[in-house]
Amino acid sequence: MILDAFDLHGHVAMVTGASRGLGYAMAEGLAEAGADIVAVSRGPCDALATEVARLRRRFLPLRCDLAAASVADLRALVDRAVAGLGAVDILVNAAGLMTRRPALEHREEEWDTLMRVNLKAAMFLSQAAGRHMAAGGGGKIVMVGSALSYQGGYTVPAYAASKHGVLGLTRALANELAALHINVNAIMPGYMHTAMTAPLAADPERRPAIDARIPAGRWGRPDDLKGAVVFFASAASDYCHASALAVDGAWLSR
Repeated sequence: MILDAFDLHGHVAMVTGASRGLGYAMAEGLAEAGADIVAVSRGPCDALATEVARLRRRFLPLRCDLAAASVADLRALVDRAVAGLGAVDILVNAAGLMTRRPALEHREEEWDTLMRVNLKAAMFLSQAAGRHMAAGGGGKIVMVGSALSYQGGYTVPAYAASKHGVLGLTRALANELAALHINVNAIMPGYMHTAMTAPLAADPERRPAIDARIPAGRWGRPDDLKGAVVFFASAASDYCHASALAVDGAWLSR
């Protein structure tokens, strides 16, 4: 039965940025599909822990500031996840930062921080998890890009550059890891209601222009990503490699 292909019971999913926003929703969706959850975040994941417990899945919180983490720290995160729950079958690189500032005023430290969190952490967590997956016969890596993986945006040069990089990294890793039975794919959210986008959603000038361009007539909600992440994390996507799935209310089609 096709629905059986989406069942994640017996799998361990490691999700970065899991304490809130898109990462929280995707971790919750994976747990709803049966996965045990390793939650990586800077802050506490109490609400997610409660929800995963309600679903009777195992839960392991791992504190890490990806902006300050070394490659050794990232490898250690994967080792701790494997030691704690026995495996990492699924990695979701959901953590992300955004700084809004005109390009002519952008600061070097902001650029460097965004690149470390949005791109470098995704690369080296994927490397570490990928080594474990390869030794175990395969796995799933899900990147979180953006509509700005294809567009330049406005006053977000570092974010746009990092998300273009996420799409390129998805394709590069997929080319190398497909033969190892590791699927690497990406979800491309459009405008989503999160704490990160709250200032933009409240902008009386920008908000109406954005709303007018979304054919679906609304911004996305974090829960809108649950179906996409479960698909890419499950056997239902076994022949998908380097796919980039837009979840954007048709924003990119305009």
